[in-house]
Amino acid sequence: MTMTAPAPTSARPQPRRRPVAPRARLAGIALRTPYWVLTGALALVFVFPLIWAGVASVAPQPGSSQVDGWGFGNYVTLMEYQAGLPQYLLNSTLVSGMTVLFTLTASVLGGYAFSRFRFPGRDVLFLLTLAILMVPYATLLIPLYVMLNAVGLQNTLVGLSLVLTVFQLPFATFMMRISFDAVPRELDEAALVDGCSSFRALRTVLLPAVKPGVITVGLFAFLAAWNDFVAPLILISDSDKIPLPLAVANLRAQVMGIVDYGATEAGVVVMALPCVVLFLLLQRHYVRGFMSGALKG
Repeated sequence: MTMTAPAPTSARPQPRRRPVAPRARLAGIALRTPYWVLTGALALVFVFPLIWAGVASVAPQPGSSQVDGWGFGNYVTLMEYQAGLPQYLLNSTLVSGMTVLFTLTASVLGGYAFSRFRFPGRDVLFLLTLAILMVPYATLLIPLYVMLNAVGLQNTLVGLSLVLTVFQLPFATFMMRISFDAVPRELDEAALVDGCSSFRALRTVLLPAVKPGVITVGLFAFLAAWNDFVAPLILISDSDKIPLPLAVANLRAQVMGIVDYGATEAGVVVMALPCVVLFLLLQRHYVRGFMSGALKG
């Protein structure tokens, strides 16, 4: 009995995709138009002040260093004001950097402890930490001023950074706890079985997993420290130690109450640029960090 080879099967023709009907395409555009209009209007509302400040900082206006023609005279005035723009930028950078470092260190350890360890009074302590958010910001500055003066940190950038860290910790600890809660416990349990200590499991396994939350907390701490005005006003008395927002406020009314709008707008642009650049670079991690708690399970 002879076996016949099966005839080769021809390739099945791929079904052709139906072209989208013009009516359905128009319906999709009509449904998306309100979203585009709303988001475009919101973007314009938020971006317009920055564009206006940038144009005003180089535009000619009376009473400023740029009276005739377009140029950077206002930026020259800002550069040469008292201790100089580089010194104020350095002060703001140091304060913001230390605030981010202190906030991340405390919030990561606190969030890890609240998320992974069981101990008496855990929930009560966490609620007390969140309760700091209900305390008015200005009411704590005078007691903190007295405490910093007692330990010799008043009128120092380190003391200012510690104060700013105190006000960032409740939100930062909350963010890190929900970030750790979104990570399966099997990851750190497997690391502990392999011989890792709790700290090493945190450093090598959990921190990479909660990177978006860490970036979100760090970005919030940086923005809060970079733009803060009230705390430096009360805690810093030396003009060469003040951060950039306070220097711009002093520049605004430096001559008999006359406002130098040109130099003020130049200061606004200089303060806004690092914030805008950081947000554009980290916006993807920023959104993921806020969504980490929602994606749990």
